[in-house]
Amino acid sequence: MAATPTTPEPQGQVSDAVKGNWVDHLAPAWSRPYLRLSRADRPIGTWLLLLPCWLGLGLAMLFDGRASLFDLWIFIACAAGAFLMRGAGCTWNDITDREFDAQVERTRSRPIPSGQVTAKQAAVWMVLQALIAFAILLTFNLNAILLGILSLLPVVVYPFAKRFTWWPQVFLGLAFNWGALLAWTAHTGTLNAPAIVLYVAGIVWTLYYDTIYAHQDTEDDALIGVKSTARLFGDNSPQWLQGFLIATVALMGLAVILAAIDRSPASLAVALLGPLAMGWHMQWQMRRLDIANPHICMILFRANRDTGLIPLLFFAVAWFL
Repeated sequence: MAATPTTPEPQGQVSDAVKGNWVDHLAPAWSRPYLRLSRADRPIGTWLLLLPCWLGLGLAMLFDGRASLFDLWIFIACAAGAFLMRGAGCTWNDITDREFDAQVERTRSRPIPSGQVTAKQAAVWMVLQALIAFAILLTFNLNAILLGILSLLPVVVYPFAKRFTWWPQVFLGLAFNWGALLAWTAHTGTLNAPAIVLYVAGIVWTLYYDTIYAHQDTEDDALIGVKSTARLFGDNSPQWLQGFLIATVALMGLAVILAAIDRSPASLAVALLGPLAMGWHMQWQMRRLDIANPHICMILFRANRDTGLIPLLFFAVAWFL
């Protein structure tokens, strides 16, 4: 019997890219290494950076009961900014981690260690993305602009965290959830307690999903000396993840109460269902979790896009009540 023909993988495709992604099949060949640096072929990271922004905006609208066309711009600008800053941040991460990436099976196919681009070319690409994102940021109020500039600090530090702490996921959470503070402030003009509590909830959620993600690389990380919560927790990871799940739901619930306490009982009740439904989805992940199976870990990590969308839908419904 003749063997079934298979479609060859596109040249330069990164090992953990989404199969059939638009970068590897539709983008011009010259642009592919740069789009791979930005993780455009792996969109889950953009979602995880964007969702705290949208959650912060949704909670801010519940807080003051206002909505305007500028909120639509905040919504769109956050999406564009998340794509650009995630791209800039990942490019920075790949520049700083290029020697580590070359030693890890899952990451050695990335553009720099595989020789698709040089570190200097990557640096130019990083700056270009950051400048476009900064131009978008300038459309917000002054307090939001200052917060946006301050967000660069955790972005710069994060790639080095795995070298000096077992908790690099905390630094990722500080960077990835900054949008909750930024979008809230872009809407209200000031930073208030509900946004800060939501930010902390997001950091704990990041500890949850990125610990799952890090279990893909524990063996390679141990060989090259890279630290992570996955290595720290080891076989006790499910218990830690359960704790992160509970803390995420509790903190987001508190943020909702602080933001929507003056709204109608129906609005508050529906908004509170958001964190509960989010927790249910995280618990569904826990039932499928197998920390020894990298494929399952990647599937569950990517499932956190839906985890973050769930409370957003409840916030949207609650605003109309």
